[in-house]
Amino acid sequence: MTLSVSEIFYSIQGESLYAGLSCSFVRLSGCNLRCRYCDTTYAYADGTPMPIADIIRKIKAFQCPRIEVTGGEPLLQDNTPRLITELLDRGYTTLLETNGSQNIRSVDERCIKIVDIKCPGSGESHKTDFSNLDHLKAHDQLKFVLTGREDFNYAINLLLDKWGLNPPVPILFAPAFGLLEPAQLAAWILKERLPVRLQLQIHKLIWPTILRGV
Repeated sequence: MTLSVSEIFYSIQGESLYAGLSCSFVRLSGCNLRCRYCDTTYAYADGTPMPIADIIRKIKAFQCPRIEVTGGEPLLQDNTPRLITELLDRGYTTLLETNGSQNIRSVDERCIKIVDIKCPGSGESHKTDFSNLDHLKAHDQLKFVLTGREDFNYAINLLLDKWGLNPPVPILFAPAFGLLEPAQLAAWILKERLPVRLQLQIHKLIWPTILRGV
């Protein structure tokens, strides 16, 4: 049972509620979206086939209790849920980063799912599977990457229409790197008094010139 892997590495978690903690990463190859701000275009293709047992063996060497399965879009591969379950069964805190276009129901409920909702500025908002909003668990997280005020308004309206000001999961608002200034997004959040968390990609602050493996 194999998966197409772009890279496996050990680093500092740069996003999510786990930001700042050490984390092992399994980046799977292949993606069905082409977001205008994508910073992992190298994961679109050219992955290396790896048996799940080899992936787990390599992760074990990092001696880290946290693992994130990311991409690309990891749920494009049929064996991704199996990898996640095997990691969970071994006691790893397992995160899944998904672009929100694929249904998350096949994923083990113990997994912490970080589900992206694509805004208009991504160019891919029409591909979001909004049924995922009904399958989130309390430990999951919902992320919006924002390129400007239009995206900010889109995210607010979606949240208000679905849950009002009482979302059942943590909401992350992230400025698209190089397209929206963090200070501007912070000002909007404060002005609207939103129950959301401002998320910065701290790995890019730590290693601004390194494009892979961070």
